[in-house]
Formats: sequence, C-alpha cells, structure tokens
Amino acid sequence: MRFEPLGQKMFTRRNWLLRCSILINVAVILYIGSQLMIGGGNNFTNGGGFMLQDQQPVQAMLQVNGGMSAAQQVQQQQQPPTPKNPPNQVGETFESEEKQQQINAADSPAAAPAAAAAAQAPDAAAAAAAVPPAVANESGNGGSSDPSQQVIGNIGAGGIGLPNEVNNTQAEGYIVTGDEKELEERVRSLINCFDHDYHQQTLQRGDFWVLQNYVRADHGEIKCHESITYTTHADYTFLDNLVPLLERWNAPVSIAMHAPGTDFQPTLDSIRYLRECLPGSHLVRAYTTFHIYFGTKHIPKSVPKPQDVFKTGYNCSLPAPYFNVSSGHLYKAQKKLLYPVNVGRNIARDAALTHFILASDIELYPNPGLVKKFLEMIARNEQYLRRKAPRVFPLAIFEVEENSPVPHDKTELQEFLRSGKAIPFHKRVCASCHGVPKSKEWMSANETDELSVFHIGKRTGYYVHWEPIYIGTHADPHYDERLSWEGKSDKMPQGYALCVLDYEFHILDNAFLVHKPGIKVLKKDNRRAMLSGKTNQLIRKIIYPELKIMYGMRKGCAI
Repeated sequence: MRFEPLGQKMFTRRNWLLRCSILINVAVILYIGSQLMIGGGNNFTNGGGFMLQDQQPVQAMLQVNGGMSAAQQVQQQQQPPTPKNPPNQVGETFESEEKQQQINAADSPAAAPAAAAAAQAPDAAAAAAAVPPAVANESGNGGSSDPSQQVIGNIGAGGIGLPNEVNNTQAEGYIVTGDEKELEERVRSLINCFDHDYHQQTLQRGDFWVLQNYVRADHGEIKCHESITYTTHADYTFLDNLVPLLERWNAPVSIAMHAPGTDFQPTLDSIRYLRECLPGSHLVRAYTTFHIYFGTKHIPKSVPKPQDVFKTGYNCSLPAPYFNVSSGHLYKAQKKLLYPVNVGRNIARDAALTHFILASDIELYPNPGLVKKFLEMIARNEQYLRRKAPRVFPLAIFEVEENSPVPHDKTELQEFLRSGKAIPFHKRVCASCHGVPKSKEWMSANETDELSVFHIGKRTGYYVHWEPIYIGTHADPHYDERLSWEGKSDKMPQGYALCVLDYEFHILDNAFLVHKPGIKVLKKDNRRAMLSGKTNQLIRKIIYPELKIMYGMRKGCAI
C-alpha cells in the first residue's frame, strides 16, 4: 500500500477549493453582468434620476401642463408654427416692467425641482405624463414649479424661445376641418354647458330697476356652445364705439345701459339710431342686445313696453343723439350720481346666452376672428386645457395714437409698437394694473395661424394688483356692486377672489384688445381722488374682511 505525504494531500485539497472558488466568482460576475446588460438591476434607477436632473432645465421649458409623450415632443420639434412675420425687437417697450418683475421675483421663494419619479415609468409616454407641472399654493399641494414660470408654447423660462405647439393631436384630439357643425358639436361635448332663456324681463337688482333684454338682437335664441358673448356697459355717450367693436367682433354683444331720469330718452333714441341709420346698422340689429338699468330713486317719467320701442323710427337726417355730448350734460352728472360700473358689468354678464363671455369695456376693440379661433382652440382640447384648476383667458391690451387706425392682427400691432404708435394699456396711468406676465416675450413671438395659450400666469408677485380683461364663463366670481367707476379699484375684489380660488390665467398668444384711438395720460381729478380714498376705506374695512370669510386666504394674494 502506497501512502501520500500529508502535506501533499492538503495541498491538493486547497488547490481544488481555490479552483471552485474562482469558478463561483466568475459565475457570480457573469450573472451580475448579464442582469445589468438586460436592465434587470436597480443600479440604473439612480443613473436615470441623474439624467433627468440634468435635463430638467430643458424639460421645464417644454412643459405643457400635464406633459406630452416623447413621440409628441419629436413631432412638435419637427412641426414648428408657421410665422406670419420675421423676429422683431419690440421687447424694449416692456423693459421697465420686466425689471420690476425681476426685483419682485428676487424676494419670492425658489420653485421646487420637478419630480424624478417619471424615470420608473414603464415607457417614455407614461414617464412624460407622470410629471404634470403642479401649481404651488400655501397648502403645499403640487408645487413642482413656480406658477409664474408655467410655460405654454413658445416661451421658456428666462424668455428662451421654443417652437410653439400648433396641432397637438392627442388620442382625444381634434383637427380643425372648417366644418362649422362639427366644430360646434365638438365644443358642446367638451364644455357641457346649459342654454339660457332670452326672455324680456323687468327685474329689481338691489337699488336698481333692470329692463333685461329690453332690445333684443335679431340672432334670437342661441345655444350656449355656439359663440362667445362680449359683455359690456355704458351710458349713451359711449355708443359711438359699438359699430367699430362689432365690425371686429362679429358675434353676440350684451350691453347694459345706465339711463337714469332724463338720460332714458336719449338712450332709446341712440339705440334707434344705431339700429336704423348707419352702414353698420345690420351688425347692431344682428348681434347687440341692450339692457337698461337705473336707480330706484331716478326712474324715468315713462318707460315704453319693449314691443312699442320701435313703433316710431328715428329721423336719420338728424345727428346721432350721442354726437358731441359731454358727460357734463348727463342727468347723472347734474344729480352728481356715481356711475355703477359693476352693476352694469354683472347685468350684461348674467344675461349672456353663451357659456364663454368676454367681460370688457366698450372702448376696447378685439382683433378680428378671435371668436372662431378661440372655439377651435377649445375643440382641440390640448393638454393644458385639461388641468383641474379653474382658468380664465386674459387678453393683452394696448393703446394707439389718436389718429391711428386700430391694428387688425399681432403682426400689425408689432409694427405699431416698433414705430411708437402703440403702447401697453394705461402705461402712463397705472402700468402695474394691466401689465401682463411675459409681455416682453409675448410681443417678441411671431404670430401663428392658430390661437393657443402662450403662458400660464398667476395674480401674485409683481402682478398682485393685475386687473386682467379675459374670456371667462358664468362660473367666475361677480364684480362687487358697491364700487363705482369714480372711486376706482372696481375690479380689485374680484381679482382677489380669483387669486384665492387659485385661478390660472391662460394668456392667449395671438389675441389682444386695443383701446379706442387716443393715448391716456394721468390727469389730476380732485373729486376722484377723494372718492378713491373712500373706496379704499370701504374695501379695507368692509369688503376685504367679507372676502376673507367667503373665499378664505391664500399666500401671495392681495386686494
């Protein structure tokens, strides 16, 4: 029998164990490597998060309120909007506003970064949809980005221009075909509105008598989804603005006429003249519904029934009843009455037959074609219109020189701004009251064929006293009827309510209003200054405490 040395036997066993260990290690390494190659490991979770973090500045500029799929982003880049004019340098007009905005922005808290959870989504489309930009509020909900930096279309953070979204054909999207019935059906299915009656009624509203639908437009009853109603107010001395407004609007107008005492008859005569004696009278008859209101202590001597108003026509050889009449000749002025501007606004708004309304002033003329393009935008129902927050659609406002024509589109408006013929509205009276977020970038952006949302803003920061004029709905808060035109600040309580209710302001890219030619300057008015002081006291001591109870409070909102 042969015996091996003990040391040699132990060496052979160790050699065998070493080889087995090497084989096991190689197998483990191969297994780990295979898992990494096929993406089964968890090590790329952090790597993906890092990549998203690097891409966030670009992603923030491409946000379209809810996100879009990777394929849609590629399609968007391949299909930029068709510009109507070359790039321009009109932004200088808004330099002072933007500087002030930057000063105020420096004091505001930084926006929270976008969530990186989208990296774990099963595919690119789900990842994009997983991170909708949320609006920060004082309760801490949402907050993925600063609401003042919410971006739509061709504006990015810091004013960097990006391609605009022209046709976002989503799964439930809509492509405009020009078929009016198809468009109406599409809008009706999306807004789910209720039709309003068109009856003539005599009503009491606080201390006022109201003749609702006193002179009705020939369009008769219309469906709530069919159009947009321009709602406004005036006394008869402002009616020279009606035909120029209608020539550009070409859609329903609901106007509340303040006609106390002896102002009632010239108001009726002015309506007759407008409906019978002008080249544009067919527009007045077709689209304009007149409501008349007056205080209970200032009732006219006689009020004819609606069916008797036009039994006698107006002598068209006479001048217009509103021609060359100063406000000092009005019954209102002689009795030292205040103009109840918000009563008129609410009367005209409540009587509107359509779901969408543009509550504006009669001297503000919209760019032509706005109604159809807006409804087409609603029909497309792009991602930003599916957000849960309530919204309105503000229009940028401008003034032009007294003898200047009114620009018809954004391209022409940009030319006016470059030449100095146009300026932002009330720039020389109250620039902060009508300054629009991202206005400098708005004016630098090319006009496109379609109407879209350019930027989503908030009534906070520099814009905390913003008084926007916007397309909204009947669901929006009413105007406070205790305030007068003479006392100023008449839209501030409503603006505060919009802010506290967390409204988003979806600023339209190719829509604007232009004031009747003539640039306003600040004039000293001792009476209005005194009334303004009283109004401020009323707001501070009575209205604001009421609003805090009725609507609550929200950080950043002020009146």
